[in-house]
Amino acid sequence: MTRAGGSSRSDVPEATTTPSDTGGPVSEPVAAAADGTSGVRRGGAWNRVQWTSWAQRYGAAAAFAALFAYNAANTPFFLTQQSLVFVLLRQAAPIAIVAVGMAIVIGTGGIDLSVGSVMAIAGQVGATLVLHDKPFLLAIVAALLVAALCGLFNGTLVARFGVQPIIATLILFIAGRGIAQLITGGELQPLANPDFQWIGLARPLGVPAQIYIAFVVALGAWLVMKLTVYGRHVLAVGGNETASRLAGVPAGRVKLLAYVVSATLAGLVGLIAVSANSASDANNVGVGMELDAIAAVAVAGTPLSGGKVNIWGAVVGALLLKLLQNTLISHGITKEVAQIIEGAVIVGALWLQRPEA
Repeated sequence: MTRAGGSSRSDVPEATTTPSDTGGPVSEPVAAAADGTSGVRRGGAWNRVQWTSWAQRYGAAAAFAALFAYNAANTPFFLTQQSLVFVLLRQAAPIAIVAVGMAIVIGTGGIDLSVGSVMAIAGQVGATLVLHDKPFLLAIVAALLVAALCGLFNGTLVARFGVQPIIATLILFIAGRGIAQLITGGELQPLANPDFQWIGLARPLGVPAQIYIAFVVALGAWLVMKLTVYGRHVLAVGGNETASRLAGVPAGRVKLLAYVVSATLAGLVGLIAVSANSASDANNVGVGMELDAIAAVAVAGTPLSGGKVNIWGAVVGALLLKLLQNTLISHGITKEVAQIIEGAVIVGALWLQRPEA
């Protein structure tokens, strides 16, 4: 056939028919399928989506495995109990504990900048009670209760009064350090109570106690997020708070409890810190911990916008950041340069989480 102008239509692909599942003919435009460039573009986009999804889910674990293999081959004495257990795991355990609480808060769409100051407050409360000859169990319980009250304060501001999480927790980030210093008068308090210091100094079966504690905390949080209604509510509130409220989810209580959990875990780590150091130092306990915890959650692929909680990812993120830091220092990189490299790693993790990815 020819057009009115006499040009041939033989170069225009016509529709073909193929049998459908029911036996009838189905029209299938060959022109769309013949457009190879669009197919390549679609395939390339799909491959990019797959790669990005893989990187977000397994990137931290893959980076940790690669860094571990590098150290095993190039760092002397890396594959020793002293290096792996008493350096890497022992140093990463406190970060992992705080990161677990931070992951839950971030899952609700919030953030907690006060964890470092809460560590200092809880540590000073526990140490002060022990130094005044109070039972060590009372000191531990009182310190954790005070930490929980700090979380209640943060959660009330966020859930009840609608204060932005970064502003609400910034209050204790600033004031909390001063409160901790007032408790002890700003003085260093030496400790010598084996019962109170068990969580920081004990080594059951040759493994530091804080490693066991970190594992138990992570396992408990993972089970709560996977098996309980509260875990589903956290994801719902973080994903779409308005829709979750309309569906009957008590969004306020969900967020409030998340901040209480985060602060309580921070208080636990504060007790570990003062116990391990055999002294309570309100000026230095918990300094920078909020950034370490947020970074551990971020590098694990958890979006800071909420709606997702990756407990074991936060643990792997803590291990990765500590291993990276130790690797750089052991190979002669100065602390300042190491911090810049760590920042670059965090930027890369956040870039993978961008919405268009």
